[in-house]
Amino acid sequence: MDFGKFKYESAQKARESRRNQQLTVIKEQKLRPKIDQHDYETKKGHVSRFLAAGNKVKVTIMFRGREQSRPELGFRLLQKLADEVTELGFVESSPKQDGRNMIMVLAPHKNVKPQKAAKAAKDESSEPPADA
Repeated sequence: MDFGKFKYESAQKARESRRNQQLTVIKEQKLRPKIDQHDYETKKGHVSRFLAAGNKVKVTIMFRGREQSRPELGFRLLQKLADEVTELGFVESSPKQDGRNMIMVLAPHKNVKPQKAAKAAKDESSEPPADA
């Protein structure tokens, strides 16, 4: 057997397997239990943008002081957020208390394509033609 041919074929297989891999990116969004409505809407917009781009989102609620005695406030806030972004993603790991923080991970749906390529194509088509 020709060793050079074997080495070449194994390198081709490795290159092909790397091409089919998908890099998983986890974005993080931090909230507080007493968040104002407008601030919540802004954070929800960030989460939906991350999910639309095909990234996972780790939502963290930070408790300080007496807020630690009311973890149900944070749980309700995470449930509300999960319900509002249902069309873009699903809850990969349910809310869990971890010391002073409560953490939940949202993942995009499998059938949704990332919007980066679609947005770039839309931007190119909206540009006016250059006159020569």
